[in-house]
Amino acid sequence: MKIMVRIGKATALVIAVLQFTACSVQQKLQKAANQNILEAGNLSGAHIGIHVYDPASNASLFSYQSNKYFVPASNTKIVTCFAAMQYLGDSVLAAQIASTDSGMHVYASGDPTFLQPEYATHPLLNVLKTTNKIYLHTPSFTAKPFGQGWSWDDYDASYMPSRSTFAMYGNVKKKKKNAGQLTVTPSFFKDSTKGINATINKGFGVTRQMASNQFLVQPTASNTTLEEIPYRTSNWTTAPLVLEASLLSEALGGTKVMALDAARETNAPAAATKIYSRPLDSLLKPLMHRSDNFYAEQALLMVGKGLHQSFDDKKTIAHLLANDLSDLAQKPTWVDGSGLSRYNLFTPENFTSILHKMYKAYSFERLQNIFPTGGEAGGTLSSNYKNLNGKIFAKTGTLSGQVALSGYLITKKGKTLIFSVLVNNHTTTASNVRKAVEQFIQVLYSKN
Repeated sequence: MKIMVRIGKATALVIAVLQFTACSVQQKLQKAANQNILEAGNLSGAHIGIHVYDPASNASLFSYQSNKYFVPASNTKIVTCFAAMQYLGDSVLAAQIASTDSGMHVYASGDPTFLQPEYATHPLLNVLKTTNKIYLHTPSFTAKPFGQGWSWDDYDASYMPSRSTFAMYGNVKKKKKNAGQLTVTPSFFKDSTKGINATINKGFGVTRQMASNQFLVQPTASNTTLEEIPYRTSNWTTAPLVLEASLLSEALGGTKVMALDAARETNAPAAATKIYSRPLDSLLKPLMHRSDNFYAEQALLMVGKGLHQSFDDKKTIAHLLANDLSDLAQKPTWVDGSGLSRYNLFTPENFTSILHKMYKAYSFERLQNIFPTGGEAGGTLSSNYKNLNGKIFAKTGTLSGQVALSGYLITKKGKTLIFSVLVNNHTTTASNVRKAVEQFIQVLYSKN
């Protein structure tokens, strides 16, 4: 009996210690959140949500409005990345090829990397060079070139290329200054660019008519050397682009290219050969590191193409919410792959749950490669968390009035935590909000 009493007392003591420790951690995080974010003068009118989760103990360490909905901006790319890792395998499908006596039939996959100069190799291009007649099939494209809720007046902004079934050069034209003269890539657009032959002493700006591929170059006082402008693309523009000595013809050195009209579109036959362009993570890394909107949108389209043989983003999102994400405590409003839309609504708990799913399903080493870390050149955290290089792996998100940060943190004591901080409707600068969030994360790192 005495032994039982002693065990009972020991158990109670352990529980008490654990409860005290948990309360102590929560109190420290509450104090840090109050001082740095919740009671900050320049954030007094903002809508703020925070969730910190410990995957080892399966416990929430800190929560503030974590079940409330927020516009997540580019934190939406976390969900897109999760979907891509779940469904796209280990390599990016460039296209499917079926050769016949009449020529080579190419079935588009939505691969956003084709002819992108940041990649040294393009296996699909090498295959296309082996034939003199190409039939380009662009399967059903239910998605629109622009996502639901995107800002219409950003149509010619470099960060908002239109979506398409057969992407080339990232669906942007590039104008580069060299010795005062401008060059156009792809050169197909040279004749539709006014001012291209002018001598540029300093910088230049480029605009595009909203309803056409007519571009205008104008000198500016800046020192611009490169401009990227999305070109207008859709199923009905892909055919003339390809047929009239277009982008592919330029790359293939005169190979005759033919595009099938919408009435003759078909999906690839079962015997078609799959051509892969590159490892999946070589797409996901720039998608997350530089927050590439185009790569994110096309990745979501590719997921849909694999699931239901059509480029239908709404159908794809509905499938993911009903299956892979059906257990989320709060059902998100999810409308695009990049987070450009303000119609997206997620909670901090949504993000910590999805990040936890990724943490359990894939190696942490792989996630560390895909997510940017503090102070890393070329990443969205390059200016922040420099002392946490190799300790924080997180995705940023920024729209006017909205700032987000969600990801993983390896603390000073070696614990791995999952966190999400969403700030909406602030009236200060995004830089001020990021500094406030960073101060809170620094406390989270040092006190755990």
